[in-house]
Amino acid sequence: MKSFRKEIWFETDRRRKLINITKQVEDCVLESGVREGLVLVNAMHITSSVFVNDDEPGLHHDFEVWLEKLAPEQPYSQYMHNGIEDNADAHLKRTIMGRETVVAITEGKLDFGPWEQIFYGEFDGIRKKRVLIKIIGE
Repeated sequence: MKSFRKEIWFETDRRRKLINITKQVEDCVLESGVREGLVLVNAMHITSSVFVNDDEPGLHHDFEVWLEKLAPEQPYSQYMHNGIEDNADAHLKRTIMGRETVVAITEGKLDFGPWEQIFYGEFDGIRKKRVLIKIIGE
């Protein structure tokens, strides 16, 4: 069994952003040489997320509106966590959107359903953060 590990880094230009990282993950699958197996894509920070969904701008807007209704950024004083930092909402948004995703690799390719793509969700950006890509298989 083969094992492959790589980190990809992000530093967004704003607090919240969704980034399609499917191509980076596909490149890692190719680099790994794994033809049959699994890829874990894992946000390594507690205010960011990795998830699978459709790459459609209207949906991305809907995520932003929905998440902001569930865990509004302001007023900062509504959260007990906020003291030195002002990112309690980002922790909650990450919990809702998830920490990681696992995708099957079949014949050397990500085995997706229609329209599925992998996204990095940043909820407390403007600083360097990383995503772990771990691939195992044959």
